[in-house]
Amino acid sequence: MDRAAPRFTTLGCRLNAYETEAMKELAARAGLDDAVIVNTCAVTSEAVRKARQEIRRLRRDNPRARIVVTGCAAQTEPETFAAMDEVDLVLGNAEKMRPETWARLAGPDFIGQTERVMVDDIMSVRETAGHLIDGFGTRSRAYVQVQNGCDHRCTFCIIPFGRGNSRSVPAGVVVDQIARLVERGYNEVVLTGVDLTSWGADLPGAPRLGDLVARILRLVPGLARLRISSIDSIEADPALMRAIAGEDRLMPHLHLSLQAGDDLILKRMKRRHSRADAIRFCREARALRPDMTFGADIIAGFPTETEAMFANSLALVEECGLTWLHVFPYSPRPGTPAARMPQVDGAAIRDRAARLRAAGDRAAAAHLAAQVGRSHRVLMESPRMGRTEQFAEVDLASDRPEGRIVTVTVTGQADGRLQAE
Repeated sequence: MDRAAPRFTTLGCRLNAYETEAMKELAARAGLDDAVIVNTCAVTSEAVRKARQEIRRLRRDNPRARIVVTGCAAQTEPETFAAMDEVDLVLGNAEKMRPETWARLAGPDFIGQTERVMVDDIMSVRETAGHLIDGFGTRSRAYVQVQNGCDHRCTFCIIPFGRGNSRSVPAGVVVDQIARLVERGYNEVVLTGVDLTSWGADLPGAPRLGDLVARILRLVPGLARLRISSIDSIEADPALMRAIAGEDRLMPHLHLSLQAGDDLILKRMKRRHSRADAIRFCREARALRPDMTFGADIIAGFPTETEAMFANSLALVEECGLTWLHVFPYSPRPGTPAARMPQVDGAAIRDRAARLRAAGDRAAAAHLAAQVGRSHRVLMESPRMGRTEQFAEVDLASDRPEGRIVTVTVTGQADGRLQAE
């Protein structure tokens, strides 16, 4: 009887999705079959709970398949998943990217012949696996991993212990990947990583992210649009600022890791910027590129946060001119310093998160309203939906080719999207 092809489930970030694509290729080359691989997230306790819930569901749906759990939650809490009856193997973040791992798993009766937990010290890993695949994505947009891991130790974050220290994909490898993607017809590439602005620190000569951006745009002239997925604004280098000012192919949309707008909370988070730093960066970037829009991550209800401190975060939406907000109600992550700090009442956290989201909704609505009557170059993600250079969704009245960049005039807005003929 034919064996079923391996099935993959991805939880969490875009980098996890990228690595799932790499694992699919590694599993296919090794000839692995009849297995379910769950790539988990560890960013919050809720993410770990959802991973456990998903594993139980997958076991019910696949009673005979071997279940392999990997990803950040598997790296940081291997014992949690090894204790689950539904799980056959726990695989670390470094191990999942090694061809020899998949060759072993594809061997006969690998569960009986292999230790149940294959998780080594992630801090000992010195390279990333950006060379494994030429990006992934839809027909319109490809994502390319250029960096992994993080050298910082924010007090709320477990991710460095799941991803290890920062390590970079060499610029030449990145440029070659992007050139191949452009040859395959991609009009937009997004650079991804855990801490993008740390790219290059471990490479010869310690280049910066701005140097990589400039090199990509210079050496891949056929690339129509380049995006940066998320940055730490305090680490934006001069070359990146020059690219913002002078490179039209670098999209005018930056997602910022701000996390809070109160200086004492930022200090307790062990962030590297102040409130004034965040406001100054946004003003400088918008002065260089007037059509720039900003997204941002903000945590509501971090331990010890008072109502006055929260008000500073709320005011940051207007003072930084934020358009797209990602709001995270704080929840304690075991193993982090913040989990041992005095906690904010849950009802207050939920209320503050709701107020932040409402402020974000108002900011997004104001941005969309200001686009009515304007022309935009839109990258089509489906026959009738695309995104502007500032990342706003646009619904079109007629079909356009997926992956193409088309110029449209905005006629209105509804339900958080622009409308165009």
